[in-house]
Amino acid sequence: MAVFDLVDFDNHEQVVYCSDSSTGLKAIIAVHSTALGPAAGGCRFWDYASDEAALKDVLRLSKGMTYKNAMAGLKLGGGKGVIIGDPKTLKSEALFQAFGRAVDNLNGRYYTAEDVNINTDDMAIVNQTTEFVSGLEGKSGNPAPFTALGTFLGVKAAVKFKLGKDDLTGIKVAVQGLGSVGYALCERLHAAGAELIVTDINQAALDKAATELNAKVVGLDEIYSQDVDVFSPCALGAAINDDTIAQLKASIVAGCANNQLAESRHDQVLLDKGILYAPDYVINAGGIINVALEIYGEAYCAESSTKLVENIYNTLTNVFETAAAQNKPTGLIADEMAREIIANAGK
Repeated sequence: MAVFDLVDFDNHEQVVYCSDSSTGLKAIIAVHSTALGPAAGGCRFWDYASDEAALKDVLRLSKGMTYKNAMAGLKLGGGKGVIIGDPKTLKSEALFQAFGRAVDNLNGRYYTAEDVNINTDDMAIVNQTTEFVSGLEGKSGNPAPFTALGTFLGVKAAVKFKLGKDDLTGIKVAVQGLGSVGYALCERLHAAGAELIVTDINQAALDKAATELNAKVVGLDEIYSQDVDVFSPCALGAAINDDTIAQLKASIVAGCANNQLAESRHDQVLLDKGILYAPDYVINAGGIINVALEIYGEAYCAESSTKLVENIYNTLTNVFETAAAQNKPTGLIADEMAREIIANAGK
């Protein structure tokens, strides 16, 4: 597997393969850029179909973190970690300690945190063998509520720009994925008067949403074709592809999932179809914004973090307005803005 020849390789500064036979650890850490500061990004635990699939994911995610941190105005670069395997059978204290040692070997070039299938308790174990961990209890804690807040404000910004409405009363939103962020987003949307249609592989989460949030539950493959204003991808990536775009009736795509576009060209496909896309790494930056002060070594302040997260509304509005003025896809405009920020850091 020639890493340098992969489409998703974007002049990454460092790609590290980590293994520990005694614990079964197989992991990849990708440092995309440290131009703005140490690379920061969570680690996910996933049973990938192949090592190549894991590599592709970590390359895309780490690049996304570089752009996310740049657009959020943070003094952080972009990195990501993935642990390969079934978390239900492989998770152990020894494995997370081994991963911590792998992170520590990067000497502060990469700060890790929780992501899919990894929680704050797991990260506390990682912290036993490395100091380069963020999002710990007693400090910034669980980033999910802040990611949900930023995504909620991003939905509001998109609705305002596309539909000309200042509030979400009566706005129909199809939410794909009811994990910790997706469900918290639904709670905010419901409180704001939105009508929810949801799907997930977790029946308990669906039942809870139906009972507590008056959400309509649909099948996994039915979520795309719902007659709604907003389609909100909040599960894993590549939800926006040729097949699903053809089904969309929504005029807005705005959700918290990473890597929502299966291919970069789908940015233009959405524009051609008249669908406003909130670039994923801009709208879902709340979590990393919340842990930034912790990484900087400053005292954590939830109020300060919240104020920074609230600026996601303005950042997205600027992306939407610039894209409309230039008749370009919003994702392309966000990429251009992020690259300019990173280039200026070098000066």
